[in-house]
Amino acid sequence: MQQNQPILIYRAIPAVEASSSTHFTSLAEFQHQYHERFRKKWLNDGASFIDGGTRPFACLSIAQSKEGSEREFGPTTAQLVKHPLALLALVPKDAALFVAGAIAGAAAKTVTAPLDRIKLLMQTHGLRVSQESGRKAITFIEALTLIGKEEGIKGYWKGNLPQVIRIIPYSAAQLFSYEAYKKLFEGKDGELSVFGRLAAGACAGMTSTFVTYPLDVLRLRLAVEPGYRTMSEVALSMLREEGFCSFYNGLGPSLIGIAPYIAVNFCVFDLLKNSLPEKYQKRPETSLATALLSATIATLTCYPLDTIRRQMQMKGTPYNTVVDAFAGIVARDGWVGLYRGFVPNALKNLPNSSIRLTTFDTVKSLIAAGEKQLQTIVDENQNKQKQGSND
Repeated sequence: MQQNQPILIYRAIPAVEASSSTHFTSLAEFQHQYHERFRKKWLNDGASFIDGGTRPFACLSIAQSKEGSEREFGPTTAQLVKHPLALLALVPKDAALFVAGAIAGAAAKTVTAPLDRIKLLMQTHGLRVSQESGRKAITFIEALTLIGKEEGIKGYWKGNLPQVIRIIPYSAAQLFSYEAYKKLFEGKDGELSVFGRLAAGACAGMTSTFVTYPLDVLRLRLAVEPGYRTMSEVALSMLREEGFCSFYNGLGPSLIGIAPYIAVNFCVFDLLKNSLPEKYQKRPETSLATALLSATIATLTCYPLDTIRRQMQMKGTPYNTVVDAFAGIVARDGWVGLYRGFVPNALKNLPNSSIRLTTFDTVKSLIAAGEKQLQTIVDENQNKQKQGSND
């Protein structure tokens, strides 16, 4: 947007609604192309007031953009030292939220990586063991001990690097698409209904999952299949032996699973926070509590689909569809098999959701505070210039 943008709005008397409007990028453009045309049409044409007719009128206004004001009366180095939060307002808001979300997501995934590794082993143990084996399930303690015994301390973080790499574009895609979908599902009054929040969350979850799904498959293969040390080894082996489509094995149940999970998680989180008194909404402990509750509800609802997805991602899986996988898991392990690994997954989601959502809310508060400080500085500089001009 230009610093000075003339806006021409013309209305017919006595109507109050605008009949048309024209935007110009500069005053020179208006004078060159439109001035004479609109002068004749809106000032010379029409009946006079004496004859009882209605004369149209025109209004030309020049608006200064917020960006232009900030550039002209921007903060000095001394002012930024005095008000350091104003620096955040100088960074594009989307970029600041993207970086905050990426850092929060990476930290949360690294902290909870051991629990995630245990969950994956518990989910896929029944498929990996031979059909003759008497043990078709493995407990939390057994999985914890097995990893430490066979792979050492580093084994608990095996497969974490692709997950950290995945979370950066995943968080970015989810953040931006969620905001875009919320605008898309807004009502005519600008309000977002419960259904709109659910739909926006579901679409955002599916968008981010589709973009980063190959990295999720690589993480699973690296975490549970022996013989691989790096992501490149896994990727080359999959391309050579199974083809490109193997990177999207289980995408269907993944989309089906993530859509309700993100929809419920985001919707419950927003509704719970908005229902609280305003003085409690910005507290970190409020974010922690609401994130825990929303993640718990979403996980209980959608976890069986996550188990189906993991088993469909496995090399040599006998399942081609969600229905086949559902029937096979129930026949082999019973209904409990759909919730294998639920406890470590729930324990993982607690700090994961809490860290990410609390960090995100904190950064948004800091950005808002920075914008207020920057606006205060700009207003002070404007007032100083006006006082200098008057003197």
